Amino acid sequence: MQLALEEAKMAAARDEVPVGAVLVHGETGEVVMRGSNRSIELSDPSAHAEMLVIRDLCAQLKSQRIPEYDLYVTLEPCTMCAGAISFARIRKVFFGTYDVKGGAITQGVKFFDQPTCHHRPAVEGPIMENPCGQILKDFFREKRL
Repeated sequence: MQLALEEAKMAAARDEVPVGAVLVHGETGEVVMRGSNRSIELSDPSAHAEMLVIRDLCAQLKSQRIPEYDLYVTLEPCTMCAGAISFARIRKVFFGTYDVKGGAITQGVKFFDQPTCHHRPAVEGPIMENPCGQILKDFFREKRL
C-alpha cells in the first residue's frame, strides 16, 4: 500500500485526484504495475488509477484476464473500477480508505455482492486508512481555498 500511496502523491503533484494503484503478482509478491489517476491529463473520465494499471498489465500480457494478480489501491474503487476488477478476474483487492460517496465495494452498489457479478475477488480494507484518507482530505481542502 505504501507504493500505491507514493503514486497518489504523484497524482496530487499533477493536480489529479490523489489515488494510486499497484498490481502485485499474488504468488511471488512482485510489483508488476504502478499508476495513479490521470483523468485530467488524458481528458479521459475512465483514467482512474485502477483502470490504468489493469489496462497496462492486460496489454503487456496480451490477456483480458489477470487472475494471478492482486490490486492495492488507496481509495475504495468506484463502480466502473469494480466492474473492471471483476472482468479482469483479479484475485484480491486491498484498499486504503473507504469512499462513502463513490465507493462500490463496501459502499453504494456493493458491486461484488450483486448476483450479476461473475467474479468476486477477495477484499481487504481499509489498510493504512489514515494516510490514504489524509492525502485526499488535504487535496480537496486545498481546492476549496
